[in-house]
Amino acid sequence: MADIMKNMKKAEVLKLKEQVTYQEGQIISKTLIQNQSVSMTIFSFAKDEEISTHESGGDALVTCLDGKGKITIDGTDYELHEGESIVMPAKLPHAVYALEQFKMLLVVVF
Repeated sequence: MADIMKNMKKAEVLKLKEQVTYQEGQIISKTLIQNQSVSMTIFSFAKDEEISTHESGGDALVTCLDGKGKITIDGTDYELHEGESIVMPAKLPHAVYALEQFKMLLVVVF
């Protein structure tokens, strides 16, 4: 079986929010794990950047690592602050918007 871990050293303490930087007018992502069962990605959003409404085939856990973001799930808005998490259910439309600079960990289970 191939190693599914990317961009991470094993047996080393890791500060997730330090793994991506902010860049003006951009969304930056770094994939940590990717296979047919699970995906784990860290994102940084400059203020007012967004991922527009879409759907996923898996349930997705979003954890705010820094800043403040708005998560819209099936038309309902939720504000997420550092240390807070929310699950975006599979097959429901959802979107992400940075109310201010915002970093998040996204874990999708298929």
